[in-house]
Amino acid sequence: MRISARHLPMALLLFVAAAGATPQAVAPVALQAASTPSTPSSDAFSAEQLDQMMAPLALYPDSLLAQVLMASTYPGDVADAVKWSKAHPDAKGDDAVRQVGSQSWDPSVQSLVAFPQVLDTLGKDPAWVQRMGDAFLAQPDEVMDSVQRLRRQAQAAGNLKSTEQLKVSTEPAAATTTTTTTTAPASSTIIIEPADPQVVYVPAYNSTTVYGTWPYPSYPPYYYPPSPYYYPGSALWAGLAFGTGVAITASLWGNFNWGHGDIDIDVNRYNNINSNRQINRGDNTWRHNSANRDGVPYRDRNSREQFGRQKDGAAQRDNFRGHDPARSADRERARQSMSQRGFDTPAASNREARDRAGQASRQMDRQQAGTRDAASRQGAQNRATQGSTQRNAQARQGTRQQYQGNRGGQNNAFSGASNPGQARASSNRGHGSYSASQRPSSARGGGRQMSRPARSGGGARRR
Repeated sequence: MRISARHLPMALLLFVAAAGATPQAVAPVALQAASTPSTPSSDAFSAEQLDQMMAPLALYPDSLLAQVLMASTYPGDVADAVKWSKAHPDAKGDDAVRQVGSQSWDPSVQSLVAFPQVLDTLGKDPAWVQRMGDAFLAQPDEVMDSVQRLRRQAQAAGNLKSTEQLKVSTEPAAATTTTTTTTAPASSTIIIEPADPQVVYVPAYNSTTVYGTWPYPSYPPYYYPPSPYYYPGSALWAGLAFGTGVAITASLWGNFNWGHGDIDIDVNRYNNINSNRQINRGDNTWRHNSANRDGVPYRDRNSREQFGRQKDGAAQRDNFRGHDPARSADRERARQSMSQRGFDTPAASNREARDRAGQASRQMDRQQAGTRDAASRQGAQNRATQGSTQRNAQARQGTRQQYQGNRGGQNNAFSGASNPGQARASSNRGHGSYSASQRPSSARGGGRQMSRPARSGGGARRR
């Protein structure tokens, strides 16, 4: 494979020129350096890690990519916007942004609902979104450098060029200055803009192929296949694919300030779409608002100190309440131990706690509903069994009564067998009557002669 000088970093070219060597002579060394992952510091992301996480988005239009990076610093709000967009799949453009104007999300997140296909991609890996936001907060220059590296790779592979949907241009790049070093400028900065400023097309592409041969085998690019709902019939073998364009006038109000590590804000557009959150004309540089972070912890110490600073006297209040670093370390070790043993660790933010509480409540409702259903089925079964038992008892009682009634109408030799006392009394009465009839007349009492008084009138008279 032949490698030309345009594929080598500017700093290496300067070194080659000073040494009197040719670029081709050091090309194998440069390729090995590009394919060997660098060793990151304890907190910072390496160049390989940044390219890995930025690969799915680096070919977005500049204004849209700037909006995504701003929004990614509020991962909890992005998760809420993803849910809203799934519930309103046909909402897009400026109208969708106005529909969520009453939400408490950061304005950068509200603007993303104009592009449901973008939220569909971000919703596939919330952890990736949070890592990307942490990287942009802590290393904005390195993130922008990563975007330019990836664009140059896609351009070299023949997969990044102007189309009916996108305008691709270049401009001279300025040197990037960080707190510790000054990096020599690249040959140019690649700018991607919508071909029509009023219509934005979101490109979809396979990040494993669009950049050509990937230089970091240990850090393959992230890839999230697009939804067929937004890209119907698109076979993403190579290059860019486009769905339906989104007509906007004010939803995108941020853009990169390449070489300076920040994002410029179009104040007029911002105020036009965010009528209830107006900003001053002088606030034309984006600043992260930690109040909208909603309790999600920051990854690196510098970000925690910059954006998570507590008010004066908070440390003393923590000590008074019994909070100290040693106990915090013990709690963290306990969290890790619980996680290794399969137990749920405590929530790391208010949002996580609310999500867990909602999940537990839904699970409890399902259990209670199942218990009620089981009790209802058991009660119905018991009532059916009891009714069957009563019907059987009544049937047996009716049969018994009918049998006894049939027996009462019969007169046979066995009718008194069930009552021997009654049979003996009847027999004794019969014997007594018979004995009396056999006694002589002298033995019977003579009785007393009865006389009737004579009727008046001398006897009977006929009428």
